[in-house]
Amino acid sequence: MNEEIAYLRSLDLIGLQRRWQSVMGRLAPEHLPKHLLYGILAYRIQADALGDLDAATVQLLKRTATVQSLSEVLPLVAAQDQRKQAMVPGTVLTREWNGQHYRVMVVEGGFAFEGKTFDSLSRIAFAITGTNWNGPRFFGLRSSSRKGVRT
Repeated sequence: MNEEIAYLRSLDLIGLQRRWQSVMGRLAPEHLPKHLLYGILAYRIQADALGDLDAATVQLLKRTATVQSLSEVLPLVAAQDQRKQAMVPGTVLTREWNGQHYRVMVVEGGFAFEGKTFDSLSRIAFAITGTNWNGPRFFGLRSSSRKGVRT
C-alpha cells in the first residue's frame, strides 16, 4: 500500500487519470486537478487495504454537510465521539469516590469489579455510591450536559 501511494506521487496528471480508471473502474472526472486525483486515489487505496469508514461516520459526514455553522457541527461530532468509545477487554477504569479509589476492568461480556462481573457500568456506580448514576458518566467516559454534576 505505501509503495503504491508513493508511486502515485510520481505520476503526472495523465498518469493519475489512467490510474484512476484502473482503480475506480471508470474515467476520471476531467475537472479534477492533479492534487485531488492523488488524494482521492490515495484514500481509496488505503480504504481498500485497511477498511473504509463505518456507516455511522458516513452518516455523520452527510449530516455535517448540510449545517450552516460550526456551532451546529460540534454537538454532532461530540455525540459521535461518545458512541465510539468502545472499550476493549483489559481496559481499566478508575474512579475516586468519597476519598476511596475504585478500579473496574473491562472483561468479555461486561465489567469486573471486586470479584464480581457486572453487565453495566451503571450497576457498578450504584454499588459504589448507593444511588442511580449513568455509569459511563460516573467513570468520566461522557461529559455532563448539566452544570451541577454529582461527584
